[in-house]
Amino acid sequence: MEERLAEHTAADAPPPTKDGPGPDGAPPAGSPPSGEPAIWSRNFRFYFTARSAGLLSWAMLPVAVSAGLLSGGYGLDTAGYSMAFLVAPFAGLVLFGGVLADRFTARRMMIIADLANLTAHILLALLFIHGIDHLWQLYGLLVVAGTANALFQPGASSTVPLVSRDVQGANGVLRTSEAITGLGGPALAGALVGFGSTGWVMVISAVAYGTSAICLFVLRLGVVPAPPAGQSLWRNLAVGWREFTSRSWLWGVILIWMFYAVLSWGPQLSVAAGVIVPEHGASAFGLINAALGAGTIAGGLLAIRYKPQRPLAAGAVAMMAYPIYPLGIVLGWPVWLLAVAQVLVGAGIGVWGVMWATSVQTQVPGEVLNRVHAYEVAGSVGMYPIGSALAGPAVGAFGTDTVLLVGVVVSFLTAAALLAARPIRTLERVPDRV
Repeated sequence: MEERLAEHTAADAPPPTKDGPGPDGAPPAGSPPSGEPAIWSRNFRFYFTARSAGLLSWAMLPVAVSAGLLSGGYGLDTAGYSMAFLVAPFAGLVLFGGVLADRFTARRMMIIADLANLTAHILLALLFIHGIDHLWQLYGLLVVAGTANALFQPGASSTVPLVSRDVQGANGVLRTSEAITGLGGPALAGALVGFGSTGWVMVISAVAYGTSAICLFVLRLGVVPAPPAGQSLWRNLAVGWREFTSRSWLWGVILIWMFYAVLSWGPQLSVAAGVIVPEHGASAFGLINAALGAGTIAGGLLAIRYKPQRPLAAGAVAMMAYPIYPLGIVLGWPVWLLAVAQVLVGAGIGVWGVMWATSVQTQVPGEVLNRVHAYEVAGSVGMYPIGSALAGPAVGAFGTDTVLLVGVVVSFLTAAALLAARPIRTLERVPDRV
């Protein structure tokens, strides 16, 4: 299975093009020379700036739109429809984003996505500043933003091996940045909306996307592999699916994660809010979720240096911390103890996320990495909304404690299953490039 990483027929052998990772087992073309820092190369500094700017904007958007609509007199249904128009294009189009990133190069697709987001956020700013005359205008712009992120996401993963020799360290830095922007973005958006400045949130986001596009444009990436010219879109999708299913460690993780997303991860946020907010208040719930972000930062920082020989096994052990938080809610722990639990959970998630991203980026050949990553995102993240939607009916049918306890058991079994599956447990890390 792992031995099949480079399995291609002669007809599928890709000619070189620009801006993507190289084949498995060889240093990707365009990777930084050995004289540059292992992580903070010139290319990585620009990429880090681009990625952080995009993550900050993405973190601000849901809060700004929802809070802006509610403060403007619209109802919860309008806010809900808005989030659906934002998320649905991402979930539905990310597979095609992977194909297009492989066909036209990841960097080009990310720059196009940033420019589309820049345009959409300028128009959203005008919409909120001057007032929303027709909701279809808002929904249409959110569709553009969701589509742009579907085009951006596959390339965001495949670019990491190009810009840093220490792929795991780079992923640790990026995971830390993601956690920081995930904490700071909603807080900044909420504060600005509180002052009646939803439009200015969109202006800040537009500037951030413009910054990202410029930083991606100035990257110096060499010649790298791409799919054969002349293949159809559906052929490219089929090849990506074949590459995805040929690695049992890869599809095994996603299959396990699908159950975890539906039965544990998806329902937890809303169910936990339904317990904690009435009993302790919204500020306590915010503090607990901030603790999760702090733990994720700690996990990302730890993963920069901690490089186990079997990364997925180490990540699965770290995920053993996940059941602590829902179990604490069932047991009625005080807020401070729930916050401590969330720090531990966040640290586990941070370590797992870095180990997983690094494994995919270093084990999958560059010419198919964008498509494989797209299948990975569609299969794992795509199940989260289902779990979230089922949370309310499940609580009504079985009760809050039962739903949380199911999440405890499933999250523990998820980590156990990852460790029990031999291809996942025994997958070895690819050494850093020197």
